[in-house]
Amino acid sequence: MTTTPKHDERIAVMTFASVYPHYITKVEKKGRTKEELHQVITWLTGFDDTKLQELITNKVTFKTFFEKAKLNPNAHLIKGVICGYRIEDIQTQLTKEVRYLDKLVDELAKGRKMEKILRSA
Repeated sequence: MTTTPKHDERIAVMTFASVYPHYITKVEKKGRTKEELHQVITWLTGFDDTKLQELITNKVTFKTFFEKAKLNPNAHLIKGVICGYRIEDIQTQLTKEVRYLDKLVDELAKGRKMEKILRSA
């Protein structure tokens, strides 16, 4: 399934702050912690807790969020289907990056080992 320009634009203008509470709820409901969520976000984006909080407070869009990020060189190893889209087939870079984050949060919530989530083992 390929994304549409309308879908890509909707993702670009969505704020990270609007989705972040859902990430927390999802992982905590499955017995994981906010700290583990932050570890995953830091691995993908390079943001520390202070920078992450600043971006949430400023209600930046996903477009701005990923423009400021220093994407992990191993992010390309994130593969699979998330929200009905095969990540490796997504052509729009921003949409792909947002889906990387969604996939990592999903793996965390499903109880996957952190070494596997962070593509280090």
